[in-house]
Amino acid sequence: MATMVQAIRMALHYGEQNLGVEHIFGEDVGPPLGGAFTATQGLTKNWHSPLDERGIVGAAIGLGFANVRCVAEIQFCDYIFNTIDLLKLGGMSTWATNGDWPSPFTIMTPVGAGIRGSIYHSHSFDAMMTHIPGFKIVMPSNALDAFGLMLACLKDQNPTMYLMPKALLRVDGDEQIQGEPPLTPEGKKQLKEMIDAPLGDRSQWKAKWPNLVDPNIELSKGKIVHEGNQVTVVTYGRHVLIARDVARELAKEGISVEVIDLRTLWPYDWSMISKSISKTKRVIFVNEDTEVTNFGEHLLRRTVEEHFYDLHARPRLIAGAFVPGIGLSDNLESASVPQASDIMNACREIVAEQP
Repeated sequence: MATMVQAIRMALHYGEQNLGVEHIFGEDVGPPLGGAFTATQGLTKNWHSPLDERGIVGAAIGLGFANVRCVAEIQFCDYIFNTIDLLKLGGMSTWATNGDWPSPFTIMTPVGAGIRGSIYHSHSFDAMMTHIPGFKIVMPSNALDAFGLMLACLKDQNPTMYLMPKALLRVDGDEQIQGEPPLTPEGKKQLKEMIDAPLGDRSQWKAKWPNLVDPNIELSKGKIVHEGNQVTVVTYGRHVLIARDVARELAKEGISVEVIDLRTLWPYDWSMISKSISKTKRVIFVNEDTEVTNFGEHLLRRTVEEHFYDLHARPRLIAGAFVPGIGLSDNLESASVPQASDIMNACREIVAEQP
């Protein structure tokens, strides 16, 4: 019963043992902390970088150019915005050299609200990242996908961006990662004892890793997490769980909602989205990044272009408010990013709308 952050940690261990990962670095990424969220705790290839996001991204790109596989962590995505020009360079180099310079590096960073992080620890980065061609971009919604999507990134020869929804990092998975202890309270305790560093002196501690198996999750493949036939909700990250719960509640009212977890933002699974829209005739795109120039706007535009005559209602976008930052109080954060009630009301409205 790994949490998402434990799953990421196990994937990084698998990567350094089996996929040729040579360097895992970032601010506080080395021992004893193992990252602000402990995603790199107990690893052997992890080390501390200076407090310099441009240096971290630049080092990752340079190692990638040398065909040295690495993972670089930006402690919070709020601090990655000053590296946009470098990310642009990293994204276009493999393409510009016709593949002569592969770039097998992964950058991971926590994103989104949900932990009351206020204006410096609550930003999203998915819309900005999807404006930078050349990267493959993922955002998991559960521990098993967090494990498998990280391994998919570590096997790819392109630069990859791994967005970690920080509100889900401590959430237990409900699907088995092959090799981890059983999905029971006892198994959860056993895994914690194996791979979570103890409090206090950690100088002699070493992780005891389970015998893990790659689930071979493919980049660009979405996942239907709740089947329905009246409206499609397309989302990713922490809003997958929120939308799934909304779908279960609305089923009691006789409203049938299909929820798609995009998993990979680029390249995304348009085939799955398109098939679902053709079935339900209605679609809502949900994410927590700001609504202006939102990635969901791209998906909505493509929906209109390709499914205009199929639709029985106007497609919707539910996204974060276009405000400079997210406030600390519960009320301000809740008003800034989509809540379950927003998705529920939109589903009711769109199903009631008739062509």
